[in-house]
Amino acid sequence: MDTLYFVKLGGSLITEKHRASTPRLDVIRRLASEIAQARADNPALRLVLGHGSGSFGHFAAKKHNTHLGVATPEQWRGFSEVWWQARALNTLVVEALLQAGLPVIAFPPSSTILCQNRRVVRWEIEPLQRAIGAGLIPVIYGDVVFDTKLGGTILSTERLFIELIPHLKPSRLLLCGQEEGVWADFPLRQQLISHLTPDNLAEVLPALAGSEAPDVTGGMLAKVHLMLQVVRQYPDLEAVIFSGEQPNSLEQALHGYPIGTRITR
Repeated sequence: MDTLYFVKLGGSLITEKHRASTPRLDVIRRLASEIAQARADNPALRLVLGHGSGSFGHFAAKKHNTHLGVATPEQWRGFSEVWWQARALNTLVVEALLQAGLPVIAFPPSSTILCQNRRVVRWEIEPLQRAIGAGLIPVIYGDVVFDTKLGGTILSTERLFIELIPHLKPSRLLLCGQEEGVWADFPLRQQLISHLTPDNLAEVLPALAGSEAPDVTGGMLAKVHLMLQVVRQYPDLEAVIFSGEQPNSLEQALHGYPIGTRITR
């Protein structure tokens, strides 16, 4: 039976997070090669890929507070700047994936999603579903979106994945970033939590913190709470937070090897 995974390439992994609009092209190309190898090893593996905006979108978004709403001409110019930065990084990612031989096609959220007070009220996903059915790999990414209450806002890749879960029913959600997983003692990074559930969240909650670089979508704390919410709602889904810094780690995760922090119900 075909397997469907959602995979996010974290913005802090594929960009220099403390330098605006600076991609880590060697990392992006390596990750693309690992995905291609995993697909070659397992042709039944179906994927929806996503990536963060890293130092492209987040610096611009924080400058203009785009995630809080858009109303004035200056804010709309900021909205356009964030859109362009996210799009620019997506172009680099898609190019690397294509060069690795992967049949990808991008679905920009800014042109397909309408929100109301940061909640998705309309997303025509049939083209994305047809892409999967045709053997293609959809690529989505954190992006600006129009909002009927706020004018405009920003949706993270994780939020986009959550909207797609009930329609596509993936078995795993892989979050490939810089951190090896969820730490019980952040920022010391000596005690990695291999398995996180709602029952042991209290053990690590004091150590969870926001990102060390600009991240308007919430950092690690928000990611953990979001993933716990998801696995409560979809008990058959497993989320994994792990690092893509070491070569072959993404490929191992795609093959199902234990890595990073598993989050389950």
